[in-house]
Amino acid sequence: MTLRFGILVFPNVQQLDLTGPYEVLATAKGAEVELIWKDRNPVMSSTRLALNPTATFDDCPPLDVLCIPGGGGVNALLEDKAVLDFVWERAAQARYITSVCSGALVLGAAGLLKGKRGTTHWYAHDFLEEFGAIPVDARIVEDGKLITAGGVTSGIDFGLALVARLLGQAEAEIVQLSLEYAPAPPFRSGTPAEASSAAWRRQKTGSRLRGGFARKCSLAGAKSARRPRRRASAPETTEPNGENPHRST
Repeated sequence: MTLRFGILVFPNVQQLDLTGPYEVLATAKGAEVELIWKDRNPVMSSTRLALNPTATFDDCPPLDVLCIPGGGGVNALLEDKAVLDFVWERAAQARYITSVCSGALVLGAAGLLKGKRGTTHWYAHDFLEEFGAIPVDARIVEDGKLITAGGVTSGIDFGLALVARLLGQAEAEIVQLSLEYAPAPPFRSGTPAEASSAAWRRQKTGSRLRGGFARKCSLAGAKSARRPRRRASAPETTEPNGENPHRST
């Protein structure tokens, strides 16, 4: 049985948000992974790695799983009608709707986080409430068909957990072994709780993302709050339910 995964690729995506779960999912037996964008022109990540979409919004095949990675490019997506339309429509059809890092904010802007437990990167965690989500401080959070992962590297853990859910723990362990995924970082600085005060101050004051997220999340969250609550339940359905909240009438 072929499992088809779709990962949104967009300008200024955080490449490890995308390539971490991509590598895990693409290594699983019987898996096909599509990189999806509006067209097939190469897309530049936030660290200048060019990524080539393999499907567009118009010709993307049916998906078992849709994943939204994060990064600085998320700011533009929060008000991008074409993106939010696509995410909303595919959420109603896919078995799982997922995110890594600040990609969760795109799910929120699409109206898919209301009343749902979720997580994201620590710098964006407090924005989840703007979309009616219930923030959870965890590396992976599952709520029905909705699965959200924390910041950047958590996408690898998320990918393994998803493979285990869909194909069994044995297959996930084979993938983990083939990738030699046995993290042993040289420093304990991967979370705000572990980082030194000097590292925390430099990272927090040097962030160029947070101000943009705050403005866009406030606007997108307000729009999301005005949508009927039943429309936010798409991750719990198997067929489209009601009108698309982003479509013009």
